[in-house]
Amino acid sequence: MRILLVEDDALLAEGIADGLRLSGHDVETASTSQTALAALHSRRHEVMILDLGLPDQDGIDLLRRIRRLHEDLLVLILTARDSLKDRVRGLDIGADDYLVKPVALKELEARVRAVARRRLGHRDAQVSNGALALDISRHVALLAGVPLALTPREWDLLELFVRHAGELIRKEKIISCFNSWDNEVTPNAVEVYISRLRSKLEPHARIRTVRGYGYLLENSNDATA
Repeated sequence: MRILLVEDDALLAEGIADGLRLSGHDVETASTSQTALAALHSRRHEVMILDLGLPDQDGIDLLRRIRRLHEDLLVLILTARDSLKDRVRGLDIGADDYLVKPVALKELEARVRAVARRRLGHRDAQVSNGALALDISRHVALLAGVPLALTPREWDLLELFVRHAGELIRKEKIISCFNSWDNEVTPNAVEVYISRLRSKLEPHARIRTVRGYGYLLENSNDATA
């Protein structure tokens, strides 16, 4: 899963992030509310692990703002605040779980998995367009009933196109969805990913280039060319 860890203690953040990465998660870190919001704006995340004691804004206020902007984001509070009042407040405002420091990494990983399982019942687990069908929870893509072999980048790109079938997607949006702070994607790289994905989808599905604007996956009701 893509996880945004919001923690101002650099040493603690590094330890948690390294542990989660070893378990196969894609982890980004932020030390302030502003950098956290910028990260959420630039890239889609599935889970946020949120400390409440941030230097520029109380984590509760950040959570309240996030719930207005990112309804589907899973938020797990990880904080030193251990009073019942703080727990109830955090959960009432919109946290999916609440953990008190210190916590074992294994328990944190288990809580992340648990909130993800609970949320599955409230999210679209499958999306489709014509011959394309994506099982989001299992990361399985079918084209005319046949499984597609996709790299992680190709999967992200295909999910973006299928969720927005028939809509123009600008290259800048694709770049922002791909980028992480330590691994930037260039416009030329986007063209390479588009070309590779296009070759895997044809002739059952078509990604059309709108020169000077971007790309779109033709809706299943569109005429093929």
